[in-house]
Amino acid sequence: ERTARFACAIAAVLPGGEVLTTEGTIEGYIGYEERGEGGFGYDPLFLVGDGDLTFGELTDEQKDELSHRGKALRDFAEIIKEYI
Repeated sequence: ERTARFACAIAAVLPGGEVLTTEGTIEGYIGYEERGEGGFGYDPLFLVGDGDLTFGELTDEQKDELSHRGKALRDFAEIIKEYI
């Protein structure tokens, strides 16, 4: 019962009133001990995916690729292109 999910939602209201939203999630597990020096907050305890590494053990590039925030931002960047 140590599964975890983190989510990030992004919303923007455009000048014409249209609302754009995206969401990114990542599944993982809560570890029993802190591992890794990277990141902040829960990063050393959050075991990514199948649980081999914590966010604290990943490089910034790896974390951005997998993270709920990275997923939401990439999706939002694609959506907003239609309005720029």
